[in-house]
Amino acid sequence: YRIDKYKSLIEGKTVAIVANQTSMVGKSHLVDTLLVNGIQVKAIFSPEHGFRNMADAGEKIESGKDPKTGIPLISLYGSHLKPTAEDLSGIDYVIFDIQDVGARFYTYISTLHYVLEACAENNVKCLILDRPNPNGFYFDGNILDTAYSSFVGMHPVPIVHGMTIGEYGRMVNGEGWLKGGIRCDLEVIPCQNYTHATYYTLPVKPSPNLPNQNSVYLYPSICFFEGTNLSLGRGTSFPFQVYGSPLLPDKGFSFTPASVPGAKNPPLLGEKCYGTDLRGAIENGIVPKPEVNLEWVIAAYNDFPDKEKFFTSYFEKLAGGTTLREQIQSGMTAQQIRESWKPGLEKFGKLRAKYLLYN
Repeated sequence: YRIDKYKSLIEGKTVAIVANQTSMVGKSHLVDTLLVNGIQVKAIFSPEHGFRNMADAGEKIESGKDPKTGIPLISLYGSHLKPTAEDLSGIDYVIFDIQDVGARFYTYISTLHYVLEACAENNVKCLILDRPNPNGFYFDGNILDTAYSSFVGMHPVPIVHGMTIGEYGRMVNGEGWLKGGIRCDLEVIPCQNYTHATYYTLPVKPSPNLPNQNSVYLYPSICFFEGTNLSLGRGTSFPFQVYGSPLLPDKGFSFTPASVPGAKNPPLLGEKCYGTDLRGAIENGIVPKPEVNLEWVIAAYNDFPDKEKFFTSYFEKLAGGTTLREQIQSGMTAQQIRESWKPGLEKFGKLRAKYLLYN
């Protein structure tokens, strides 16, 4: 934690903070730490899943006050994705400190985009307190087609971008991806002892359904099932570590989603799902691997009896276009699909290199 690196910038200034339950400084929350250090924190912005306590994916987060400090709390999820001029009135600096997991569809980088844009439009400086990326040791996947841009994929980047949140913010800002090509006055405080060869284990779970490191490593490959009629184990004690459906063949493993905190109304609630158990993926050496694994989604598609009902319309948002669905439907192998990614990844590698802060 490097308050010495930026305290002089924000002393005597009014500050807003974009933070959640991951914004910890040892045992203390960043907001509490800054207040102890005499910093004037005037507003807190919270992303999907809330500020100190986590909510379901997609659940409406209410604005109000932080019960602990009484500071106004403004949700950046639902109908209010971007800070308004009023939200930023009288603010000198916005500090962004959220743990990302390095996948295009994880919404914290979309929140970052809107924060940078709002700062740029309202002449507010932005400070990103960088954190290691647990999937930062590789980049892989198809490049998003910007015609399919959404809150689960805003930029022409691959599924796994292999950048810290600070590096990613520099790219969004530097490439003119903010509305109208506007630029934000952005500074990144780098983390220490990190390189892109580091396998970093998260100390705090980043969202309700990524409860452990196994789920964090599997997430970029199995999040595609969110765009199908299968369950990813939401409503169990092992979300994002299994997948299944009542319609898949029984190969000896099953689970039944229930209503639980963090997944009150999960897909296939109360239905017995047959599928694949990936809870031992780390122990079995399946992850971490420096690639997106398409074998699971292809195998499930092949086993699914009603091919017409496998994909939902959400799949195209997650996949950043129609190509991946069409490739799977046409019977292409994982290897053939991966080959089709190569030109895009080569180009992205050159772009990414311009913004890296760590070797």
